[in-house]
Amino acid sequence: MMAVGFFGCCGAMRESQCVLGSFFTCLLVIFAAEVTTGVFAFIGKGVAIRHVQTMYEEAYNDYLKDREKGNGTLITFHSTFQCCGKESSEQVQPTCPKELLGHKNCIDEIEAIISVKLQLIGIVGIGIAGLTIFGMIFSMVLCCAIRNSRDVI
Repeated sequence: MMAVGFFGCCGAMRESQCVLGSFFTCLLVIFAAEVTTGVFAFIGKGVAIRHVQTMYEEAYNDYLKDREKGNGTLITFHSTFQCCGKESSEQVQPTCPKELLGHKNCIDEIEAIISVKLQLIGIVGIGIAGLTIFGMIFSMVLCCAIRNSRDVI
């Protein structure tokens, strides 16, 4: 981002159409990436949630098969999402966070938390893309103004 900003500043200072065109192209690529991220966050939300839930269920089943081995993945899930188990927490109680009061179904918590986070990412991505459009417009206006001022001379 610093390099892109540097292109913009240098192009404006030197009144260079080539550098401003490069700045516009960089902003266009960044704009495409931001829109793609925002759209994926909204559309791909269900796939991401199912994938994380599947990972949790695999860790849960691995722990139930061999309880003595322990499971760092299950402990990480429980501490990250502040939940314990699926239907009940009795089978996996040793892996649950100590500060957790009561039972929270991890499958439901995973869906709730990831849904909120991906929605936030989508909104921020599309909002920043909107600001990028203004940068692209101003760089083209400046580029055209430079071309028109040179035509007068």
